[in-house]
Amino acid sequence: MAKEAGGPNPRLPFLIMTSPMTHGQTVGFFEENNYFGASKEEVWFFEQGTMPCLSPDGKIILESAGTVASNPDGNGGLYPALQRSGCLGRLQSLGVKSLHVFSVDNPLCRPADPCFVGYCLARSADCGNKCVWKASPEEKVGVVAKKGGRPSVVEYSELDDARKNQLDATGRLAFGAGNICNHFFSIDFLANVVVPNMAAMFHLAHKKIPCAGEDGKTVKPDSNNGLKLEAFVFDVFPMSSKMAILETKREEEFAPVKNAPGTPTDSQGPDSARAMVSALCRSWIEQAGGKLEGSKDEVVEAFNREQNCSSALADQMAENWTAARMQGVGCGGWQAQGGCPGGSAPGLASNQNVCPVQLVFHGFRV
Repeated sequence: MAKEAGGPNPRLPFLIMTSPMTHGQTVGFFEENNYFGASKEEVWFFEQGTMPCLSPDGKIILESAGTVASNPDGNGGLYPALQRSGCLGRLQSLGVKSLHVFSVDNPLCRPADPCFVGYCLARSADCGNKCVWKASPEEKVGVVAKKGGRPSVVEYSELDDARKNQLDATGRLAFGAGNICNHFFSIDFLANVVVPNMAAMFHLAHKKIPCAGEDGKTVKPDSNNGLKLEAFVFDVFPMSSKMAILETKREEEFAPVKNAPGTPTDSQGPDSARAMVSALCRSWIEQAGGKLEGSKDEVVEAFNREQNCSSALADQMAENWTAARMQGVGCGGWQAQGGCPGGSAPGLASNQNVCPVQLVFHGFRV
């Protein structure tokens, strides 16, 4: 599809927003891993901004003697950062027409998903949002709704109990379109609508902010003592003149990592996300005619550069492919055997449609 639209060697710039605290470590990680098979020129790093922390009466807080306490300006800092870094101008000069924006904590996200991007383009949308339906009224995610007649994300805390539990005619939650930070924006919308109007997008958040004590040394407070200014990526939705919303399947595209390792499997930690990735990869292999032997509790991970992963695997797999058990460090896993062009180096054959299934040792590969 990309070759048909963009010629024989289409390129997709991959933009990564960091904070001043994480920038060096993030860039170094990509360099150490040879950009995970991507071209260095296609991966653009840019930093979000920071905002000073304020006391409840609006005064700037000092973190230590001579140092202002500050915080990253939220994921809504994307927009001024794109402009300030020159990335927005570079995209325009390359003729890029739209962006797919997503958060870092969802390993099931499908970057540049042709279904989502095509859906938005087909509707001439300047803004799009992919969502999953809430699993229950109590699930703590914001929902897409109209607010003041404009498309918006209404935070969980903003919904009263009546609206949280309200059902539509089909018996589903009326306010159930859960926001998963998976968005589409046209470049024209960002350049001509968002950037000129982004100054008034900040929210106040009451937080525990390390501050200077009487001796000038940093003290960590036991309770909220100040305010952080943050912007959210969805704050621009009300600016949209034509927004598209696409619902997707949770089990295929939403495995959030919000909590620390070791938390219960249903609490959005690494273990639950790993299980969802494994289940999806297992289904791809089985739909493509592959066979998996052994325990269903083993971790399965398949890499594929196609979005329709089961059909792409089927195109590449021999009819008699099976997955053999692979011994790992402290845990078991699977590795696909047979028929894969490009050898057995997982994730390194940049021109192949399918890469071997591989063991996840500690978390996820990028």
